[in-house]
Amino acid sequence: MDMHLDPERQRAHRKRNFIHTIVIIAAMSLLVGLSAFLLFGWQGVVVALLAVPVVLMLAPRLPSQVIMQLYGARPISGPTGEQLRAILTELAQRAELTAVPRLYAVPSATLNAFATGPRNAPAIALTEGLLRKLSMREIVGVLAHEMSHIRNNDLLLMGLADIMSRITQMMSFAAVALLVWHLPTILFSDERVPWLAILLLYFAPTIASLLQLALSRAREYDADLEAALLTGDPVGLASALERLERYQGHFWEDLVPTGRRIPQPSLLRSHPATADRVNRLRQLAGMPSAPPIVVRDEPMITMVGFGPGQMRPRYRLMGLGLWY
Repeated sequence: MDMHLDPERQRAHRKRNFIHTIVIIAAMSLLVGLSAFLLFGWQGVVVALLAVPVVLMLAPRLPSQVIMQLYGARPISGPTGEQLRAILTELAQRAELTAVPRLYAVPSATLNAFATGPRNAPAIALTEGLLRKLSMREIVGVLAHEMSHIRNNDLLLMGLADIMSRITQMMSFAAVALLVWHLPTILFSDERVPWLAILLLYFAPTIASLLQLALSRAREYDADLEAALLTGDPVGLASALERLERYQGHFWEDLVPTGRRIPQPSLLRSHPATADRVNRLRQLAGMPSAPPIVVRDEPMITMVGFGPGQMRPRYRLMGLGLWY
C-alpha cells in the first residue's frame, strides 16, 4: 500500500512500531518460558511455549454479530448511513481488504469505537455519542484507525498476548498453591527455599499485564500511522483524538481543584497519551499524500431508533463497566 506520505518518515514510524511489537512479544514469551522453567524445568518450557499457539488456534471466537448483540448495537442502514457506508467502502479498498466491514451503531452517549471479527468478516461499531459529537472528517479518521486494526491483524496479536498473560497467571497460581502446600515443611525444616524464584512467579502476572498494555500502546501508534496513510489526512484523526480527550473527562476529576485531567502512570495506559499520538500525526501533516476522502457534514439523527432520552445506563458484564 503506497499512500505517498514521505517514504523516509513512513519507514521510520513503521520501524519503530515494529521493533516495539517484536520486543514486547519476545519479552512475554521469555516470561512464559522462565515461569515454566522455574516450575517444571525444561520440559515445562517446551510444553508452555507449544501450548500458546495451540490455545490460540483452538480458542472459541465469537462472530462479530454476537459481539455486537452484547453491546445492543444495530447495523447502520437506510439513507442516514449512506455516506458512512460509502466512506467505509473506500477505506476498505485503500486498505486492500477482501471484505468491507459491517458498520454498527451502539446506543450509547459515550464516545467510543471498536473493531472486531476476522479479516474476512470484520465489523466496526461507533457509538451514537461519537457520531453526534465528531465532525464527518474526524469520523473518517476514526473509521480508518479501526480499519487499520483489522488490516494489521491487531485483534489476533492482542489475543496472542492475552493467552500468554493467562498462561503466566495460571503458573503463578500454581506456584502460590505449591508454596502454601509446603508451608509446614518450610517452617519446620532447614530446607532451602528459592525465594527469588517464588517472588518472580508471584509477580509474573503483573509483569505480563504491563507488557500487554505496552503492546496495546504500540499497536495504537501503528494504527494511527496506517489511518493517516488510508485517509491522506493525519490532521483529521489528530482533531478527533483531541476532541475525544476533551469529552472523555471523568466527573470525579472535575471536582479536583488541581485540574480535570489527572494523568495516570503511562505504564498503566492501554492507549498512548493523546498528546503523543497527536504530535506524531501532526508530524505527517503537509507531506504529499493520497487524495483525502471527500465528505459532507450532515446532522446525525439516531442510528438505532433510540433518542438520547431513552439511553438509560446499563451495566455490561466482563469488565465493560457502565454504559449510557
